[in-house]
Amino acid sequence: MGSFSIWHWLIVLLVVLLVFGTKKLRNIGADLGGAVKGFKQAMKEEQSKTESPAELPRQGQSTGTTIEGEVKEKQQG
Repeated sequence: MGSFSIWHWLIVLLVVLLVFGTKKLRNIGADLGGAVKGFKQAMKEEQSKTESPAELPRQGQSTGTTIEGEVKEKQQG
């Protein structure tokens, strides 16, 4: 009851190929690769946005951003 041998893995691979077929597995691989590529590109874009700081708003100007939060405790002061 130890780890699987190479023969167990080959049988599992053969069953997966028979169930899904090579064309469907190739499409799944291409979709997964495209998703990873898109994720990496989005990470690079986000990193480039954070590297260049935005202009600070002048007094009286609104930044146009909304800050969401939750009040846990209300203090009167």
